[in-house]
Amino acid sequence: MVNSVANALNAYQAALSRINGAAAEQPEAAPKAEASFGQVLQNVVEEAADAQKQAEITTINGITGKADIQDVVLAIANAEQALETVVAVRDTAIRAYNSIMQMNI
Repeated sequence: MVNSVANALNAYQAALSRINGAAAEQPEAAPKAEASFGQVLQNVVEEAADAQKQAEITTINGITGKADIQDVVLAIANAEQALETVVAVRDTAIRAYNSIMQMNI
């Protein structure tokens, strides 16, 4: 049991160092012009879909032995986080719509 916990900790540490390395390699993004609310929502949904596709590709590569298990776990976690963000935005929009519909005119 202790050995598997140590292996898991080492795997998480390796994934974390890869994340930090990838973040350091990416250049700073230039400031973007203001976008409409609809455009922001569309971008969020597209990013979530891209994360899901990447997770599927990485999972298939993991099954065939072409990807590390840490990469698979990281891709799935990113896709899950993106989906949770989309669901949270959707739920907030629905609550706002319901609040507006209940207002007296």
